[in-house]
Amino acid sequence: MIRICIKNGRVMDPASGHDAIADVLIADGKIAAIGIALDTTGAEIFDATGMIVAPGFIDMHVHLREPGMEHSETIESGGRAAAAGGFTTVCCMPNTSPVNDSPVVTTYIIERARRLSPVNVYPIGAITKGSLGEELAAIGAMKQAGIVAISDDGRPVMNARVMRRAMESAKAFGLPVINHCEDLNLSAGGDMHEGFESVRMGLRGIPACSEDVMVARDILLAEVTGAKYHVAHISARHSVEMVRYAKARGLDVTTEVCPHHFTLADTDILPYDSNFKMKPPLRSCFDVEAVTEGLANGAIDVIATDHAPHPGSEKMQEFERCPFGITGLETAIGLSLEQLVHKGRVSLMRMIEMFTVNPDRILKLGKGRLVAGAVADITIFDTDRAWTFDINKSQSKSRNTPFHGREFRGGQVAAIVNGQFVWRLT
Repeated sequence: MIRICIKNGRVMDPASGHDAIADVLIADGKIAAIGIALDTTGAEIFDATGMIVAPGFIDMHVHLREPGMEHSETIESGGRAAAAGGFTTVCCMPNTSPVNDSPVVTTYIIERARRLSPVNVYPIGAITKGSLGEELAAIGAMKQAGIVAISDDGRPVMNARVMRRAMESAKAFGLPVINHCEDLNLSAGGDMHEGFESVRMGLRGIPACSEDVMVARDILLAEVTGAKYHVAHISARHSVEMVRYAKARGLDVTTEVCPHHFTLADTDILPYDSNFKMKPPLRSCFDVEAVTEGLANGAIDVIATDHAPHPGSEKMQEFERCPFGITGLETAIGLSLEQLVHKGRVSLMRMIEMFTVNPDRILKLGKGRLVAGAVADITIFDTDRAWTFDINKSQSKSRNTPFHGREFRGGQVAAIVNGQFVWRLT
């Protein structure tokens, strides 16, 4: 029986409100006890003095690229990157090749993750066949195989009738619907946020209203159907206000934001640097302030990375030609501490809540708690550790990030999954 004792850490569990210096004893994959003067006979000791000991962090929005695009990322390499980022659980989007629109692909992902990933991997199934937005995928069969939500992420469901039917089906199967909110008619051909900076650089713009109109449509459909609806990677200020309105109406509507969308604005883009190209694009400073405020006041529920790896052969092209997306697993904790906690915008407990209990509440994973008897998935981080992100040391197979060389104050120290260390700072 493997025994580990994490000693002298500040144990923080948003679900129970626990916040105190204590020891955590792990035995046989579960949390045996939390307290002081615990029996540590035969246990490996990890000294967490000055560190935060939290429930295992959950990233509910990643792209692992397998099957079909293993040159960008694999379940194994993405799992290693997640562990190195302090995450113990990730949920992978279905835009693989083939698309995860059937129980066959769902089962393949689950079996590969069970054998190769150091962290827990939960697949998200497609809303429509091939994510083409036309015909509903085999939602019930995928639910039986193990999906935890449905989404056509990377592609919005443009047809409102199809989205309504998807919400009705998802409600029947007890699944949340996650939508990439973008009106493709408004954003067609765009490369970055529409505004002064896009005009200055001579690049085609993606207006914020392309997100807003889709969020508005989906909230109305969620009200009609009673479905559990989640807005992926929210970025625009009016969209945040609409989600706040939906919550006030009592609708089961939630949303997430990515660290890059509360860290960078379109004014931070280095001219024609493809590492800054993502979708949704980096918005205006007003949008950055709005999403940050949404994190503080509860309009936004979750911090997720939208980890989207692309190899250099694809990403290092002209800005107009390269694909959208950046990696994010290994910088998420550092950026969140830097931009939210150290700047006094949210409390440390609130930040942890958005990485743990909130995504668990949305997806019903049975994770996100640090209490005796729970599975021992634990994230340990230091709020003041000085470190510099070196993309060349990343565990991901891809290198597409605007944060290479960035100096951080605070970051991950260790990740424990099912009672065993899967990564620790060396």
